[in-house]
Amino acid sequence: MPFLDWVNKHQAKEAIREVPYHLLTPESIHGADGDNLLIQGDNLLALKALIPFYAGRVKCIFIDPPYNTQSAFEHYDDKLEHSQWLSMMYPRLVLLRDLLAEDGSLWVSIDDREAHYLKVLMDEVFGRKNFIANVVWQKAYTSNQTAQYISDTHDHILIYTKNFNSAYFGKISRTDEQVAKFKNPDNDQRGPWKAENLSAGKFYSAGQFLIIGPTGKTFSPPKGRYWRCNETQYKSWLEDGRITFGLSKTGRPMLKKFLHEMTSGLTPNTWWNHENFGSNKEASIDLKSLFSDANEVFQTPKPEKLIYRILEISTVPNDIVLDSFLGSGTTAAVAHKMNRRWIGIEMGEHARTHCLPRLQKVIDGEQGGVSDAVGWTGGGGFRFCTLGEVAFDARGHIHPAVRFATLAAYIWHFETGEPGQRTFDHPLLGIHNGTAYYLLYNGILGDRRPAGGNVLTHAVLDLLTSLSLHAGPRVIYGETSRVGAVRLAAENIAFKQIPYDVKMR
Repeated sequence: MPFLDWVNKHQAKEAIREVPYHLLTPESIHGADGDNLLIQGDNLLALKALIPFYAGRVKCIFIDPPYNTQSAFEHYDDKLEHSQWLSMMYPRLVLLRDLLAEDGSLWVSIDDREAHYLKVLMDEVFGRKNFIANVVWQKAYTSNQTAQYISDTHDHILIYTKNFNSAYFGKISRTDEQVAKFKNPDNDQRGPWKAENLSAGKFYSAGQFLIIGPTGKTFSPPKGRYWRCNETQYKSWLEDGRITFGLSKTGRPMLKKFLHEMTSGLTPNTWWNHENFGSNKEASIDLKSLFSDANEVFQTPKPEKLIYRILEISTVPNDIVLDSFLGSGTTAAVAHKMNRRWIGIEMGEHARTHCLPRLQKVIDGEQGGVSDAVGWTGGGGFRFCTLGEVAFDARGHIHPAVRFATLAAYIWHFETGEPGQRTFDHPLLGIHNGTAYYLLYNGILGDRRPAGGNVLTHAVLDLLTSLSLHAGPRVIYGETSRVGAVRLAAENIAFKQIPYDVKMR
């Protein structure tokens, strides 16, 4: 597979290892609960902070990164040369890939200026085999007559998955226009229906028979085509009133497809028009109704209708959705209305001035965007967080602000590759592939004295053994061990010392 090369690519790849882990500092809780996260801060640092807790758990990631057009938000460096822009994107894409679930998908909105570079870059990060499609979205429906040569009316949405063979992609619901195509001219008691071609182009030996219509007129498949069913199936459909020859009874046989049976939706395609998927102008109007200065802050916002369609295809209720370039907050707003869990990251001050109040309005039941379409009336909640202290300094020392549950999540993720929990409250972190993992830290056993908890003594080891009768290998993290090597080996225990054996990079 060909690779894209650029100035400082090596440094961009190395940058991933050098990104430190920061603590997420909760500042406020809005609404009924704080399961969703709005994070203000550099998204590279925030993504790294999320890894121990959310690695492999995010079902859908949508990002709308700076387009490198010299016209994005002031807080983004959107005047980068191509190589700098690629160096900015590379480590973020790697971290996003690590957060993505095995059946999850990443959707990236981009314009022509960087789309083709980004496609090759994402081939490298995700693997070319995991490319799904390039959707063309009609972001504007009128031409800009002041354009120098050709007016730009579309964006690209590049879609990748973590694992092509297990990716989840659903259907999209029919629009009002599509539903209107179903009629009931013969007053069929099963309701509106649409006639579909009874023939198909793929060779089917059993699909070569003569059909006799109600007036005695005979029909063969069109030249080079075949009936899409065998004669037995045809007779069954005919008996069930699913074959129509038109109101005159002399037309070619067609199959009646009833609207009430069409529950699975439609397979999406790669052309997304503004009528069904929204436009920048539609998004601007919606934002203007929420914030008087929206046009000044957000020049090309994404419409709620667009994000709704993406989440409709890629997720089901309670799945986790992530947007690390949150902008005006649209992804989080739509995910909330659709009963998806969400994480939004935004570095600018408008994370406070716009995203936070917008999402509060969603909780309160605002009726803009897709609210009516999804039946949204309000509810739920989120936590507003900022990036706190670096969890581990250059020498590996642990910051005093790191509590037990946080360190437990880091260690669990490092040892198993699985995401940890924010609710760890027991020295036994879990059992993975036959190995049990324990952490003695922060007085988890209720006593901060060396003999009482953070140090592995014979008494503490006896207590850990009594808490969980595990016959397989055990890994125990603690400040130090006073249990001899002979007993540790005899009981198949590997002791790892905090902080020196805590590997965080």
